[in-house]
Amino acid sequence: MSRTNELRMITRVAQMYHLEGLKQSDISDVLRISQASVSRLLKRAEAEGIVRVSVVAPSGTYPDLESAIRTKFGISEVIVADCREDNDDAVFSAIGIAAAHLLEQTLEDGDVIGVSSWSATLQQMLDNIHPIKRVRAERVIQLLGGIGVPSAQIHATQLTTRLAHLINAVPQLLPAPCVTGSPRSKKILVSDPQVKATVDQFKRVTTAFVGIGAMSPSQNLIYSGNTFTQAELEELAGRGAVGDICLRFYTADGEPLAGEIYERVVGMTLEELRSVPRVIGTAGGQRKTAAIAGALRGKLIDVLITDRFTAERLTEFT
Repeated sequence: MSRTNELRMITRVAQMYHLEGLKQSDISDVLRISQASVSRLLKRAEAEGIVRVSVVAPSGTYPDLESAIRTKFGISEVIVADCREDNDDAVFSAIGIAAAHLLEQTLEDGDVIGVSSWSATLQQMLDNIHPIKRVRAERVIQLLGGIGVPSAQIHATQLTTRLAHLINAVPQLLPAPCVTGSPRSKKILVSDPQVKATVDQFKRVTTAFVGIGAMSPSQNLIYSGNTFTQAELEELAGRGAVGDICLRFYTADGEPLAGEIYERVVGMTLEELRSVPRVIGTAGGQRKTAAIAGALRGKLIDVLITDRFTAERLTEFT
Protein backbone atom coordinates (compact mmCIF):
# COMPACT_ATOMS: atom_id res chain seq x y z
CA MET A 1 0.00 0.00 0.00
CA SER A 2 1.34 3.40 -0.96
CA ARG A 3 2.05 5.91 1.78
CA THR A 4 -0.80 8.16 0.61
CA ASN A 5 -3.34 5.34 0.58
CA GLU A 6 -2.14 4.15 3.96
CA LEU A 7 -2.65 7.63 5.43
CA ARG A 8 -6.07 7.85 3.79
CA MET A 9 -7.13 4.59 5.49
CA ILE A 10 -5.81 5.76 8.84
CA THR A 11 -7.66 9.07 8.44
CA ARG A 12 -10.92 7.31 7.49
CA VAL A 13 -10.78 5.05 10.53
CA ALA A 14 -10.04 8.01 12.80
CA GLN A 15 -12.90 9.99 11.29
CA MET A 16 -15.38 7.15 11.78
CA TYR A 17 -14.30 6.58 15.37
CA HIS A 18 -13.77 10.11 16.69
CA LEU A 19 -16.19 12.19 14.59
CA GLU A 20 -18.95 9.78 13.64
CA GLY A 21 -18.95 7.96 16.96
CA LEU A 22 -18.79 4.41 15.56
CA LYS A 23 -17.54 1.55 17.68
CA GLN A 24 -14.42 -0.32 16.58
CA SER A 25 -16.54 -3.39 15.77
CA ASP A 26 -18.80 -1.30 13.52
CA ILE A 27 -15.80 0.17 11.69
CA SER A 28 -14.49 -3.35 11.21
CA ASP A 29 -17.77 -4.40 9.56
CA VAL A 30 -18.05 -1.33 7.31
CA LEU A 31 -14.44 -1.36 6.06
CA ARG A 32 -14.09 -5.16 6.01
CA ILE A 33 -10.94 -5.13 8.11
CA SER A 34 -10.26 -6.90 11.39
CA GLN A 35 -11.01 -5.19 14.71
CA ALA A 36 -7.33 -5.60 15.59
CA SER A 37 -6.47 -3.60 12.47
CA VAL A 38 -8.93 -0.88 13.48
CA SER A 39 -7.26 -0.62 16.90
CA ARG A 40 -3.81 -0.51 15.30
CA LEU A 41 -4.84 2.20 12.83
CA LEU A 42 -6.31 4.34 15.62
CA LYS A 43 -2.98 4.21 17.42
CA ARG A 44 -1.22 5.10 14.17
CA ALA A 45 -3.55 8.10 13.79
CA GLU A 46 -2.15 9.57 16.99
CA ALA A 47 1.43 8.68 16.12
CA GLU A 48 1.10 10.32 12.70
CA GLY A 49 -0.44 13.48 14.17
CA ILE A 50 -3.72 12.89 12.32
CA VAL A 51 -5.53 12.80 15.67
CA ARG A 52 -4.34 15.29 18.24
CA VAL A 53 -5.62 15.14 21.78
CA SER A 54 -5.99 18.40 23.69
CA VAL A 55 -7.36 19.08 27.14
CA VAL A 56 -9.16 22.40 27.45
CA ALA A 57 -9.20 23.34 31.12
CA PRO A 58 -12.51 24.87 32.19
CA SER A 59 -12.42 28.21 33.98
CA GLY A 60 -11.61 27.75 37.66
CA THR A 61 -9.44 24.66 37.17
CA TYR A 62 -5.64 24.68 37.17
CA PRO A 63 -4.22 21.48 35.64
CA ASP A 64 -0.94 23.15 34.66
CA LEU A 65 -0.30 24.32 38.23
CA GLU A 66 -1.22 20.89 39.58
CA SER A 67 1.10 19.20 37.11
CA ALA A 68 3.95 21.58 37.93
CA ILE A 69 3.71 20.82 41.66
CA ARG A 70 3.41 17.06 41.06
CA THR A 71 6.55 17.16 38.93
CA LYS A 72 8.54 19.47 41.22
CA PHE A 73 7.85 17.61 44.46
CA GLY A 74 7.09 14.09 43.23
CA ILE A 75 3.66 13.94 44.86
CA SER A 76 0.99 11.64 43.46
CA GLU A 77 -1.92 14.09 43.44
CA VAL A 78 -2.48 17.83 43.78
CA ILE A 79 -5.82 19.63 43.87
CA VAL A 80 -5.69 23.38 43.32
CA ALA A 81 -8.90 25.04 44.45
CA ASP A 82 -10.26 28.09 42.70
CA CYS A 83 -9.98 31.15 44.92
CA ARG A 84 -10.65 34.79 44.06
CA GLU A 85 -8.83 36.46 46.94
CA ASP A 86 -5.55 35.69 48.70
CA ASN A 87 -6.81 35.98 52.28
CA ASP A 88 -7.42 33.37 54.96
CA ASP A 89 -11.22 33.32 54.78
CA ALA A 90 -11.33 32.86 51.02
CA VAL A 91 -8.43 30.40 50.97
CA PHE A 92 -9.76 28.19 53.80
CA SER A 93 -13.24 28.12 52.27
CA ALA A 94 -11.97 27.12 48.81
CA ILE A 95 -9.73 24.38 50.20
CA GLY A 96 -12.51 23.07 52.45
CA ILE A 97 -14.94 22.79 49.54
CA ALA A 98 -12.34 20.90 47.45
CA ALA A 99 -11.53 18.57 50.36
CA ALA A 100 -15.23 17.82 50.93
CA HIS A 101 -15.64 16.89 47.26
CA LEU A 102 -12.59 14.61 47.36
CA LEU A 103 -13.85 12.79 50.44
CA GLU A 104 -17.32 12.36 48.96
CA GLN A 105 -15.89 10.96 45.72
CA THR A 106 -13.25 8.61 47.13
CA LEU A 107 -14.66 7.28 50.43
CA GLU A 108 -14.95 3.49 50.48
CA ASP A 109 -16.77 1.00 52.69
CA GLY A 110 -14.74 0.13 55.76
CA ASP A 111 -12.39 3.11 55.54
CA VAL A 112 -10.79 4.22 58.78
CA ILE A 113 -10.40 7.99 58.58
CA GLY A 114 -7.92 9.87 60.73
CA VAL A 115 -8.40 13.60 61.26
CA SER A 116 -6.17 16.17 62.94
CA SER A 117 -7.65 18.80 65.26
CA TRP A 118 -7.37 22.59 65.12
CA SER A 119 -7.50 22.89 61.33
CA ALA A 120 -9.58 25.70 59.83
CA THR A 121 -9.50 24.03 56.41
CA LEU A 122 -10.81 20.75 57.84
CA GLN A 123 -13.55 22.64 59.66
CA GLN A 124 -14.52 24.13 56.31
CA MET A 125 -14.47 20.64 54.81
CA LEU A 126 -17.03 19.52 57.39
CA ASP A 127 -19.25 22.49 56.62
CA ASN A 128 -19.36 21.47 52.95
CA ILE A 129 -19.78 17.68 53.13
CA HIS A 130 -23.16 16.30 52.16
CA PRO A 131 -24.22 13.27 54.24
CA ILE A 132 -22.88 10.19 52.45
CA LYS A 133 -25.32 7.29 52.17
CA ARG A 134 -23.78 5.12 49.44
CA VAL A 135 -20.92 3.82 51.61
CA ARG A 136 -20.25 3.28 55.28
CA ALA A 137 -16.84 4.05 56.74
CA GLU A 138 -15.82 2.10 59.82
CA ARG A 139 -14.64 4.90 62.09
CA VAL A 140 -13.16 8.37 62.37
CA ILE A 141 -10.15 8.67 64.67
CA GLN A 142 -8.97 11.89 66.30
CA LEU A 143 -5.22 12.02 65.63
CA LEU A 144 -4.29 14.83 68.01
CA GLY A 145 -5.34 15.50 71.58
CA GLY A 146 -8.00 18.13 72.04
CA ILE A 147 -8.61 18.80 75.70
CA GLY A 148 -8.09 22.42 76.67
CA VAL A 149 -10.46 25.23 77.58
CA PRO A 150 -14.10 24.00 77.32
CA SER A 151 -14.88 25.72 74.02
CA ALA A 152 -11.66 24.42 72.48
CA GLN A 153 -12.41 20.89 73.60
CA ILE A 154 -15.81 21.14 71.95
CA HIS A 155 -14.13 22.32 68.72
CA ALA A 156 -11.78 19.32 68.62
CA THR A 157 -14.33 16.65 69.52
CA GLN A 158 -17.04 18.07 67.28
CA LEU A 159 -14.75 17.90 64.26
CA THR A 160 -14.34 14.16 64.82
CA THR A 161 -17.92 13.36 65.80
CA ARG A 162 -19.49 15.46 63.03
CA LEU A 163 -17.34 13.84 60.38
CA ALA A 164 -18.19 10.38 61.73
CA HIS A 165 -21.89 11.19 61.54
CA LEU A 166 -21.61 12.44 57.97
CA ILE A 167 -19.87 9.29 56.71
CA ASN A 168 -21.83 6.72 58.79
CA ALA A 169 -18.87 5.89 61.01
CA VAL A 170 -18.08 5.49 64.70
CA PRO A 171 -16.10 8.36 66.26
CA GLN A 172 -13.00 7.51 68.26
CA LEU A 173 -11.94 10.47 70.39
CA LEU A 174 -8.55 11.14 71.93
CA PRO A 175 -9.37 12.34 75.48
CA ALA A 176 -6.11 14.14 76.21
CA PRO A 177 -4.43 17.52 75.72
CA CYS A 178 -2.24 17.66 72.64
CA VAL A 179 0.71 19.07 74.58
CA THR A 180 1.81 17.84 78.03
CA GLY A 181 4.22 19.43 80.48
CA SER A 182 6.93 16.81 80.03
CA PRO A 183 7.68 13.56 78.18
CA ARG A 184 7.15 11.70 81.47
CA SER A 185 3.64 13.11 81.98
CA LYS A 186 2.83 12.30 78.35
CA LYS A 187 3.97 8.71 78.92
CA ILE A 188 1.72 8.41 81.96
CA LEU A 189 -1.21 9.94 80.09
CA VAL A 190 -0.87 7.62 77.11
CA SER A 191 -0.99 4.62 79.46
CA ASP A 192 -4.54 5.61 80.46
CA PRO A 193 -6.87 2.94 78.98
CA GLN A 194 -9.11 5.42 77.14
CA VAL A 195 -6.19 7.30 75.59
CA LYS A 196 -4.31 4.08 74.79
CA ALA A 197 -7.38 2.64 73.08
CA THR A 198 -7.35 5.49 70.56
CA VAL A 199 -3.57 5.62 70.09
CA ASP A 200 -3.59 1.88 69.37
CA GLN A 201 -6.01 2.53 66.51
CA PHE A 202 -3.61 4.85 64.66
CA LYS A 203 -2.08 1.92 62.80
CA ARG A 204 -5.50 1.08 61.29
CA VAL A 205 -6.01 4.45 59.59
CA THR A 206 -6.48 4.06 55.83
CA THR A 207 -6.85 7.76 55.00
CA ALA A 208 -5.70 10.72 57.09
CA PHE A 209 -6.88 14.30 56.59
CA VAL A 210 -4.35 16.63 58.18
CA GLY A 211 -3.85 20.34 58.38
CA ILE A 212 -0.36 21.75 57.86
CA GLY A 213 0.71 24.32 60.42
CA ALA A 214 3.07 27.26 60.09
CA MET A 215 5.55 28.23 62.81
CA SER A 216 3.11 30.86 64.03
CA PRO A 217 0.18 28.87 65.48
CA SER A 218 -3.41 29.56 64.47
CA GLN A 219 -5.68 31.59 66.72
CA ASN A 220 -7.79 28.46 67.39
CA LEU A 221 -4.76 26.62 68.70
CA ILE A 222 -3.53 29.57 70.77
CA TYR A 223 -6.95 29.99 72.36
CA SER A 224 -7.20 26.29 73.19
CA GLY A 225 -4.19 26.39 75.52
CA ASN A 226 -2.70 23.50 73.52
CA THR A 227 0.38 25.12 72.08
CA PHE A 228 4.01 25.79 72.89
CA THR A 229 5.46 28.96 74.40
CA GLN A 230 7.05 31.60 72.21
CA ALA A 231 10.47 30.60 73.55
CA GLU A 232 9.86 26.98 72.60
CA LEU A 233 8.73 27.97 69.11
CA GLU A 234 11.84 30.12 68.71
CA GLU A 235 13.98 27.16 69.78
CA LEU A 236 12.29 24.98 67.17
CA ALA A 237 12.80 27.62 64.47
CA GLY A 238 16.45 27.86 65.48
CA ARG A 239 16.78 24.13 64.87
CA GLY A 240 15.35 24.53 61.37
CA ALA A 241 11.63 23.93 61.88
CA VAL A 242 9.39 25.24 59.11
CA GLY A 243 6.01 23.76 60.06
CA ASP A 244 4.10 20.98 61.71
CA ILE A 245 1.54 18.26 61.14
CA CYS A 246 -0.32 17.20 64.29
CA LEU A 247 2.10 19.50 66.20
CA ARG A 248 5.03 17.33 65.08
CA PHE A 249 7.53 19.84 63.77
CA TYR A 250 9.78 19.16 60.78
CA THR A 251 12.55 20.81 58.77
CA ALA A 252 12.53 22.25 55.24
CA ASP A 253 13.33 18.73 54.00
CA GLY A 254 10.43 17.23 55.95
CA GLU A 255 12.61 15.56 58.57
CA PRO A 256 11.03 15.25 62.05
CA LEU A 257 12.66 17.36 64.76
CA ALA A 258 13.17 14.85 67.54
CA GLY A 259 13.68 15.90 71.13
CA GLU A 260 11.89 16.83 74.32
CA ILE A 261 9.23 18.93 72.58
CA TYR A 262 8.42 16.16 70.11
CA GLU A 263 7.96 13.71 73.00
CA ARG A 264 5.43 15.95 74.77
CA VAL A 265 2.79 15.75 72.03
CA VAL A 266 -0.14 13.35 72.39
CA GLY A 267 -1.02 12.38 68.85
CA MET A 268 0.14 10.59 65.73
CA THR A 269 3.86 10.83 65.02
CA LEU A 270 5.27 11.67 61.59
CA GLU A 271 6.72 8.16 61.46
CA GLU A 272 3.23 6.73 61.98
CA LEU A 273 1.82 9.16 59.44
CA ARG A 274 4.22 7.88 56.77
CA SER A 275 2.77 4.38 57.17
CA VAL A 276 -0.80 5.53 56.42
CA PRO A 277 -1.77 4.44 52.88
CA ARG A 278 -3.16 7.87 51.92
CA VAL A 279 -2.41 11.17 53.68
CA ILE A 280 -4.29 14.23 52.45
CA GLY A 281 -2.81 17.58 53.48
CA THR A 282 -5.06 20.63 53.39
CA ALA A 283 -3.38 24.03 53.67
CA GLY A 284 -2.93 27.38 52.00
CA GLY A 285 -1.92 30.97 52.57
CA GLN A 286 1.27 33.00 52.40
CA ARG A 287 2.51 32.10 55.90
CA LYS A 288 2.17 28.36 55.23
CA THR A 289 4.08 28.14 51.96
CA ALA A 290 7.36 27.01 53.54
CA ALA A 291 5.54 24.50 55.76
CA ILE A 292 3.71 23.00 52.77
CA ALA A 293 6.94 22.77 50.76
CA GLY A 294 8.64 20.96 53.65
CA ALA A 295 5.79 18.47 53.95
CA LEU A 296 6.00 17.82 50.20
CA ARG A 297 9.78 17.36 50.21
CA GLY A 298 9.58 14.99 53.14
CA LYS A 299 6.84 12.89 51.49
CA LEU A 300 4.70 13.46 54.57
CA ILE A 301 1.56 13.72 52.45
CA ASP A 302 0.32 11.91 49.34
CA VAL A 303 -2.30 14.42 48.25
CA LEU A 304 -2.13 18.21 48.59
CA ILE A 305 -5.24 20.38 48.51
CA THR A 306 -4.36 24.06 48.31
CA ASP A 307 -5.48 27.32 46.68
CA ARG A 308 -4.25 28.77 43.41
CA PHE A 309 -2.24 31.59 45.02
CA THR A 310 -0.31 29.17 47.24
CA ALA A 311 0.10 26.80 44.29
CA GLU A 312 1.76 29.57 42.28
CA ARG A 313 4.11 30.33 45.18
CA LEU A 314 5.00 26.63 45.51
CA THR A 315 6.03 26.38 41.85
CA GLU A 316 8.51 29.21 42.44
CA PHE A 317 9.61 28.12 45.93
CA THR A 318 13.28 27.22 46.33
